Amino acid sequence: MDRRTFICHTAVATGVSTLPTYLFAQPATTVFRWVPASDLSILDPTYTTAAITATHALLVFDTLYGLDDRYQPQPQMIESEHIDQEGLRWILHLRDGLRFHDGSPVRAQDAVASIKRFGARNLLGQTLFSSVETINATSDRSIEFKLTRPFSLLSYTLASSAASIMPERLANTPDNIAIKEVVGSGPFRFLPTRWVSGSHVVYQKSADYRARTSGEARNTAGPKIVHIDEVRWQVIPDRATAVAALQNNEVDGIEVIDNEFIPTLRKNKQIALIKAPLPSIFILRFNHLHAPFDNPVMRQAILSVINQTDYMMAANGADFPEYWNDKCGVFAPGTPMASPAGLEKLTNKRDLARARKLIKDAGYTGQPIVILDPVDTAPYHACALVTEDLFKQLGLKTELRAMNWGSYLQRRNNQSNPSEGGWHIGFTALVGTANLDPINNPAIRGTGKQGWFGWPTNATLEKLRENWIFAKTLAQRQAISQEIQTEVLEAVPYIPLGAVYNLSALRKPWTDFQPQGPAFFTLRRA
Repeated sequence: MDRRTFICHTAVATGVSTLPTYLFAQPATTVFRWVPASDLSILDPTYTTAAITATHALLVFDTLYGLDDRYQPQPQMIESEHIDQEGLRWILHLRDGLRFHDGSPVRAQDAVASIKRFGARNLLGQTLFSSVETINATSDRSIEFKLTRPFSLLSYTLASSAASIMPERLANTPDNIAIKEVVGSGPFRFLPTRWVSGSHVVYQKSADYRARTSGEARNTAGPKIVHIDEVRWQVIPDRATAVAALQNNEVDGIEVIDNEFIPTLRKNKQIALIKAPLPSIFILRFNHLHAPFDNPVMRQAILSVINQTDYMMAANGADFPEYWNDKCGVFAPGTPMASPAGLEKLTNKRDLARARKLIKDAGYTGQPIVILDPVDTAPYHACALVTEDLFKQLGLKTELRAMNWGSYLQRRNNQSNPSEGGWHIGFTALVGTANLDPINNPAIRGTGKQGWFGWPTNATLEKLRENWIFAKTLAQRQAISQEIQTEVLEAVPYIPLGAVYNLSALRKPWTDFQPQGPAFFTLRRA
């Protein structure tokens, strides 16, 4: 054991933090001190699909609809809706009294501008707008959609955090530029003067927030009645240091607990461990714009020797397999769209010699394979190391590029040649509802340079996804989902590496925590 590892594990065992105490001074007001899974570097939820930005959006912004605990859409900012008999005209009426954090009223014009930006930038928004003829504000509180064909998933789509409503002046920002000023109408205000990237973020309860008066707060739906004054995020990349801070009552919760710390935390009667209801599916993402992975034979060669167990054990450890699944396809195991279709490509015996032949047949010329390695995000760092080792066994030359998570999010959007600032291989996780169905999954899109990072072009996947959206029955959608999974494992836009059920930790004075998200508006001190 090296000196750093010894110090960190000693800190966990004794509950002594290695961080400065001024960061954790006990507040006079009701404050929840939280360690997020990664640093917040991008503030705009429409601009990026990063999970940390979506969590930020749940605090600061609101959406026209929310999703309940069955992932069904419920009105959120909407007071009422009217849909004509043909399903081609939707009229949405905003609730009265909604205000942004700068004091201005929330108007239909703000919602229309925000939704248009969502439709231009976000893949889910683009799906909606493929059926939108016009969207207009017919009054300050009324939004009218005119559709070219019925789109029954309109309310489900508008529940996305990427469809967060912001003032028109901000929503008119070009969609290829991330918004820097944060003005929402959600239950918390973002405090820009107390945000230090890589260190901490502070959110303050919004005194002017008007919660719904009906329903029950579940997931992102229902009345968001806040019970705390502030949420403070403390960015602690070292997981052992974070756990020590939790034990020492210097923080109140940690978003993601590595499995190696489970035995220690289970012994602490002041700490509760909470398993997320939906898994994150870890993926290996190829860059389809540049050789050698623009060639499907190269991608199939890599797929043929992937062992999900290796990745899951490296990222999560071997001791607690109940928190991960190594027989995972496109959809979350055990959910309605999941199936074994095509999974034999992931579960068959690994044949390195055959994979080397495929690589040779694909014309690999020995160029270095650039692997992006976000070293401050331990699970993805583990995936990068497993991949580097596998590629070396296959005779591929590799370049592991170490960076922090914020730099990784910027780098993965670079479409340049890998030798000029681009990349070949990246890692991420599809989170929550992205794993329930094809409408929410950006990784299966086949829209090329206009799509999600990696930029595959695949007309078959696009058509299957469209068929799923407009299917009439659950059975039809399940059959189409099987076709989608089969095509993903044939064309290989990405490789599923396994499903991980994140484990959060919370000090026991805190109750009513929603780990999916996570959401903080139900949280209270017992």
